[in-house]
Amino acid sequence: MSQHVALYLDPALRQSAEAGEHNFIAHLMAVLDDHGFSLEIRPEGEMGKGGRVRAITHMRPPPAGGLCFRRAYHYPFWGLEPTAERWRWHVAKTAYSPELVTDPDATGFYQRWQKRLFDDLPGTADRQGFVYVPLQGRIREKRSFQSCTPIEMIRHVLAADPKRPVIAALHPKEVYSEADGISLEALERAHPRLKIVLGQMEPLLKDCDYVVTMNSAAAFNGYFFGKPAILFGEVDFHHIALRAGPDDLSAFERVMGHQPDYARYVYWFWQMNCINAGHPSVRDRISAALKRAGWVD
Repeated sequence: MSQHVALYLDPALRQSAEAGEHNFIAHLMAVLDDHGFSLEIRPEGEMGKGGRVRAITHMRPPPAGGLCFRRAYHYPFWGLEPTAERWRWHVAKTAYSPELVTDPDATGFYQRWQKRLFDDLPGTADRQGFVYVPLQGRIREKRSFQSCTPIEMIRHVLAADPKRPVIAALHPKEVYSEADGISLEALERAHPRLKIVLGQMEPLLKDCDYVVTMNSAAAFNGYFFGKPAILFGEVDFHHIALRAGPDDLSAFERVMGHQPDYARYVYWFWQMNCINAGHPSVRDRISAALKRAGWVD
């Protein structure tokens, strides 16, 4: 296979990489050079052109034999994988147990990231008796990683938890169709306990009893507030979440007593199984990802 690598980037990321201003990409390029690869940066629209090369993409599905890198929810944590689908990543397939985390800094690590990401808000977290349902896009469609449509998921939440108010939040960066709006308005009219809002992730995480979603990053952020999650879809941070689907809603009976060790899990997920571009281990972790993908011995 070719020892020439093309890194396909959007214009802003390409400019940052070419200027040496992107920490992760700079380390990635250095590791590839150390392993004897030649490298060029190309516009992402040129993917598939220019002969046989190994391809690395940002967030976009890579071609066969290629790799995709994308942020693991927050900087400076990254994944470098043969697929853009997080539920197929190495960390998603790796078994988790709290006993795997022996580093005494796990709690300190978790507390530092609580502060860095959300300031003092996690320290004021409360349970005010409602369910937070962060939505993503294509809410009337069941995709391959989902157990039902997001609209159906909301119905299942209302049925499985018949007393709590449910706040379903639209993603502020998603585009919703008129048909989406009509469906949500009809559901809201039919269920007085349901409220549809836009965004508001941080205050909703602070005050909700628990989170229900397909695989929204809001559920991962909820771990920093000590909020349990129920997932109706596949994702990489599933290990300490409860799972649900149309044929099994038993997670709702267990969720209020579900309190995993969030500090250990966040440390395991990020520091032990992602690439921390700000840590001395960064190049070793990149090399390990290349080895798992069969790019290096």
